[in-house]
Amino acid sequence: MVKQFTYRGLSQKELEELPLEKLLKLFPARARRSLTRGINDGKRKLIEEIKATKAGKLKTVINTHLRDLLVLPYMVGVTLNVYSGKEFVPVTITTEMVSHYLGEYVITNKRVSHGAPGVGSSRSSLYVPLK
Repeated sequence: MVKQFTYRGLSQKELEELPLEKLLKLFPARARRSLTRGINDGKRKLIEEIKATKAGKLKTVINTHLRDLLVLPYMVGVTLNVYSGKEFVPVTITTEMVSHYLGEYVITNKRVSHGAPGVGSSRSSLYVPLK
């Protein structure tokens, strides 16, 4: 039997039907503060694009630099390309991501694997015979 996802005791469908004021009471303090301070024009435009994509009106992939956008219940199922600082990384929004930020799912740094030092890497290596 598949485990049914609930957020604070509410199913996905119930979360989508909740008005924003009641939804805010379920979110943690940081998310509440972010949403009560208002949504700027860039985030508002992205939210409209997400709604259009979910409704099937928009077919293109959405690229965004907005890593500080909170995932809301109506965004579930949409794939966004979030900028990592170098490239756009596709993120498919699932129900477990509700009330988290988009940037949490896109890593901005990569693991560094240094190569072996070669000739000329240090002053002393200039005097090492090559044979």
